[in-house]
Amino acid sequence: MDNQERGNRRVEVGVVTSDKMQKTRRVEIPRLVKHARYGKYIRRRTICHVHDEQNESHMGDTVRSWRPGRCPRPRPGGWCEW
Repeated sequence: MDNQERGNRRVEVGVVTSDKMQKTRRVEIPRLVKHARYGKYIRRRTICHVHDEQNESHMGDTVRSWRPGRCPRPRPGGWCEW
């Protein structure tokens, strides 16, 4: 299923930090946020759980996945691609 069928989704790149679950990976997506007062850039991260049907990704792999907008934490991601 591609973006044309499902609509445009925000695809993000992250790193697999846990592969202990079956068919599910924990992915950290880093981002930089500018401090409101001081202007210094601060590292923040978003943690998502993404689906990996064949259990192909492992810890340390860089993956692409889509993240839904409104979800409770931890956010379930869609698919996992590397």
